[in-house]
Amino acid sequence: MTLVAAPARLSTAAATFEADFAARLHWSADTDAAIEQRVADILADVQKRGDAAVLEYTARFDGLSVPTMAALELTQADFKAAFDAIPQAQRDALQAAAKRVRSYHEAQKKASGESWSYRDEDGTLLGQKVTPLDRVGIYVPGGKAAYPSSLLMNAIPAHVAGVQEIIMVVPTPVRGSVATGGTGEGTSTKGERNELVLAAAYVAGVTRAFTIGGAQAVAALAYGTATVPKVDKITGPGNAYVASAKKRVFGTVGIDMIAGPSEILVLADGTTPPDWVAMDLFSQAEHDELAQSILLCPDAAYLDAVQREIDRLLPTMPRAEIIAKSLTGRGALILTQDMEEACAISNRIAPEHLEVSSTDPHRWEPLLRHAGAIFLGAYTSESLGDYCAGPNHVLPTSGTARFSSPLGVYDFQKRSSLIEVSEAGAQVLGTIAAELAYGEGLQAHAQAAEMRLTTPVKPR
Repeated sequence: MTLVAAPARLSTAAATFEADFAARLHWSADTDAAIEQRVADILADVQKRGDAAVLEYTARFDGLSVPTMAALELTQADFKAAFDAIPQAQRDALQAAAKRVRSYHEAQKKASGESWSYRDEDGTLLGQKVTPLDRVGIYVPGGKAAYPSSLLMNAIPAHVAGVQEIIMVVPTPVRGSVATGGTGEGTSTKGERNELVLAAAYVAGVTRAFTIGGAQAVAALAYGTATVPKVDKITGPGNAYVASAKKRVFGTVGIDMIAGPSEILVLADGTTPPDWVAMDLFSQAEHDELAQSILLCPDAAYLDAVQREIDRLLPTMPRAEIIAKSLTGRGALILTQDMEEACAISNRIAPEHLEVSSTDPHRWEPLLRHAGAIFLGAYTSESLGDYCAGPNHVLPTSGTARFSSPLGVYDFQKRSSLIEVSEAGAQVLGTIAAELAYGEGLQAHAQAAEMRLTTPVKPR
């Protein structure tokens, strides 16, 4: 059977554009009710029974059946052994990527993650104290896919922020288990570990790690067990069960974000080789059938050329079936009136990844307000950002770039306001505070301020 990848062809000049555009963008973040209930039950059970529940669910879903939690803990020796075992080229790539990611986040911390203060004219000190979280949990997917790059992007900014303990959870399911799409009938005392993920943990400096996954891993991190430490925040991607669990434990712990399907939006002026753009669209479409790849361009002939390259290149791709379903179901090639209109549509979409594939990307960048990451110029493929450019690849999806930001050092810090009022400052601020407090009917508030005044405010 010949696979066909047929992104929708839209034109902003068409009378039906708005309806067609909305239909193509639509994606429901609603979770299946059965998943929600199962996750709620798992969270409650782990909160109640701790390690015993984690062991039970790990056996049931991952096929990993062991008598104690000690058998599920990875050691620093495991990380080092994995690092030593992988090919030299992979070791070099991990270390080079880690160095760039660390350098970027160190610059980010210097720019936006340091404490500051000043004194006003009365000598009152005002400021902000920035301190790292004590302990964070990082969820790293395992089973059907493994993402060492995601581990680097989560652990390194936490380290740069000053977090002292980084607890990793990574499922290592047995082949044929529920987690790998099997029946779950077979079990083993040893799951399938990804050596590159463990090597990345060595490079990134993970403190402790457990081979657990799913909602039970999120619960263990959020509530703590006799073995798994309770953390302050949980970051990292996962499946629908993990996403649902993170939403439910938010408030008990912090979370980074709830990620939807991956997205790429390419703004093209028609000067980039069309096969480059076709492959960039593939780079997100290959994630899964719900991923979205969109091209905006004012040149109809260029859109035709990109479609021809899609048709030519698709048969060469190992994940061609997934790419075809993604592009046909959610992809779009959109003809715009000009690049200015393309930028305006991009802002409406607020994509996760935004490529400005133009000979003059800096002309258009000021017009772009909403995007997780902006890749400027034809040579800046999104894939470079995924692995080694430096900025974080954990990005807001599903239009949430309108109000949220990439994962960063600031996600592993908290801020406390600093206030030191001088005697002279108390005379100014106390009068203001007392007036407002009496107006609100809060006598103690007013009198606490007045006691520090030379001339108290009289109650009304």
